[in-house]
Amino acid sequence: MFPIRDNVPCITTPYILRGILVINALVFLLEQTLTPKGKLMLFHLLGVVPARYFNPEWAVAAGYPGNGALPLLTYMFLHSGWLHIILNLWMLWIFADNIEDATGHMRFLFFYLLCGLIAITVQVIFNPTASSPVIGASGAVAGIMGAYLVLYPHGKVLTLFPIIIIPIFIKLPASLFLGLWFALQIVSGLSNHFVESAQKVAWAAHIGGFIAGLVLIRFFVRKDRCVYCYVAEKKDYELPDDF
Repeated sequence: MFPIRDNVPCITTPYILRGILVINALVFLLEQTLTPKGKLMLFHLLGVVPARYFNPEWAVAAGYPGNGALPLLTYMFLHSGWLHIILNLWMLWIFADNIEDATGHMRFLFFYLLCGLIAITVQVIFNPTASSPVIGASGAVAGIMGAYLVLYPHGKVLTLFPIIIIPIFIKLPASLFLGLWFALQIVSGLSNHFVESAQKVAWAAHIGGFIAGLVLIRFFVRKDRCVYCYVAEKKDYELPDDF
């Protein structure tokens, strides 16, 4: 399933979101100018390699620099390929504008980065011996989706279901779409744990980021800005149905 758009209006211009999208795109374009060896070196230097933190002797022998704090932030702006970056930035475009709307610009930036930090921490704890770099905005994006579930469960998401070659579009409640997405992360994570696969996906980061967003958004949201947020006592949420 692939989200096309949601029906929750955005009141303010999401300047921070646009900045994050642009930075990710520019970094990815820079990656494309590198040789495969240069790109791999970039991923190892600015991506998060779990064994670098849990096995410092190995890290020194492998030639990693001493300061390992920077990758905990920079890994969020690196992507391995076109599908990787397109999916992450599209999810941000669909869901993150409403989160910035409800938190304000600088709170949104801090919330986004904090979700990414928590996501990679969970990933490293669950796979501390991994020597491959973890990269991508997926953990931070998962935090945005968790926050959206808390603030806008009454929203709807126009969702594409490709049935073989036939595209089917269904308007799903946001709570159902995000619940299904989270359940898929758990199932995929468990499958990945028991079955060796050629390409590893940081499922623990997705799950950790989502839960972080669920919990932390209540500390970042500003009630005066949260015009379309869910309020149990309200009957009419004034959300458009013809989207």
